[in-house]
Amino acid sequence: MRGAGRLSRAVRRLPWPRSLRARLTAGLVVLLAVSCAAVGLAAVVELDGFLTQRLDEQLSQTGTRFPASLEHPGGPSDDHDDHDGDEHADTRRTATGTFGARLVHGKVTHQGLIRSGDPSADLRVDLTAGDAGRLARVPADGRPRTVHLSGLEDYRVVASAGRDGDVLVVGLPLEPVEATVHRLELVAGIVFGLALVVTGVAGACWVRWSLRPLSRVAATATRVSELPLASGEVALPPRAPDADPRSEIGRVAAAFNRMLGHVEDALTKRHAVEERLRRFAADASHELRTPVASVRGHADLALLHPGPVPPGVTRALERIAAESARMGAMVDDLLLLARLDAGRPLEREPVDVTRLVLDAVTDARAAGPGHHWVLDLPEEPVTVPGDAHRLHQVLANLLANARGHTPVGTTVTVTLASEGEGEGEGDGEGDGEGEAGAGTVRIGVHDDGPGVPDDIRSGVFERFTRAEHRRHPDAPGGGAGLGLSIVAAVVEAHGGDVDLDSAPGATTFTVRLPA
Repeated sequence: MRGAGRLSRAVRRLPWPRSLRARLTAGLVVLLAVSCAAVGLAAVVELDGFLTQRLDEQLSQTGTRFPASLEHPGGPSDDHDDHDGDEHADTRRTATGTFGARLVHGKVTHQGLIRSGDPSADLRVDLTAGDAGRLARVPADGRPRTVHLSGLEDYRVVASAGRDGDVLVVGLPLEPVEATVHRLELVAGIVFGLALVVTGVAGACWVRWSLRPLSRVAATATRVSELPLASGEVALPPRAPDADPRSEIGRVAAAFNRMLGHVEDALTKRHAVEERLRRFAADASHELRTPVASVRGHADLALLHPGPVPPGVTRALERIAAESARMGAMVDDLLLLARLDAGRPLEREPVDVTRLVLDAVTDARAAGPGHHWVLDLPEEPVTVPGDAHRLHQVLANLLANARGHTPVGTTVTVTLASEGEGEGEGDGEGDGEGEAGAGTVRIGVHDDGPGVPDDIRSGVFERFTRAEHRRHPDAPGGGAGLGLSIVAAVVEAHGGDVDLDSAPGATTFTVRLPA
């Protein structure tokens, strides 16, 4: 099991092709390689069998004249040969390389080899004990067999029984057969190798050409995936080019284009609804500012009446003034959000963030004397380009959120730091303020309160998000739930981002602004 697991892991680590084009090309080459290997193997086996059969036929025609003549070289043979006449002349017609041996009682008594077509030229051949043993083990049944002789390589031999109890062995070399087969293997390997290379290159080009419509669909899908589809007006890229609808790729492209059309219609309708809502919010906020201010002014004017006013009426007027002030603040917030959603640009002036933090914490300390306020500021002032009033509103909302959602005695820590490429240094001719260079300015508001409830944590920056029971039971009544949404909108309008990290005893809002 362990060996199988290691083999499986080793196979998974192999550099398998990942793209469809590479897989198709590799599959084509592999199939061709298997086909070439099968054809080559069949050709080699068939040629080897054919040449061996021809060699066996030649061996059968050779007969036992040559081994029979070894007992009396140079003279007439005895009755081992069935034919009359000059045996020496017959052996002259024996093929070069013919091997002959005579065995008596399993021992080689005579052996010879025709080296030049003339048996009288050189009949001597040296056989080892192993060669003699292999020859002795060849059955004398007249059937060809392959025997390896140490000094002569492989031979195809036939053993036959002689007339006087001896065994006559005649053989022909397998070297011509093996050389022809090896040459076929070499030629087939070269030809098939070239065919694989040419097929691989041509197949890669063909697969690439065939998959061009699919590549266009993938490119269009990639461009669509890079578009911000969450909000705002979205311009989808051109549709994927039409392909043959009878092919699979053509059907995929057509379905993809239809899907893009549906998505574009849905995004257009959503954008129209968003625009109507923004215009409604902006118009309603703008139209409500005047009557709300009028109600508040009349309430303040009634409270200044010099004559006697019943206490109940005074209390009612005070509530009217307070609620109208609260409604006026809500209307201002809605109007601000509507303008930010519409993309109205903010002011872009150098803002001393250090001064903003000091002022905001001072105001918060006055509004919440029961909390412990801690500042962690850098030694040098930090500036960012932006709208000073809106950035002050960001800090004020974050500190008001910390004050209103934590019990008395909570420690709130405000930190300011520069991150990124570092801080700029004076060049000796400036004002020596040491403003932050290119990078990021980070503002953190941390408290050790009970934390943000889990059910609203994911949507804490959404509009009208409010905790039902606040973060502690003694907290005063909350606002409209727009404070943190204004923080997110203003920070985003400055090109920054804000995030929340909350747990019981540790809640941190982090604002990052480009410096």
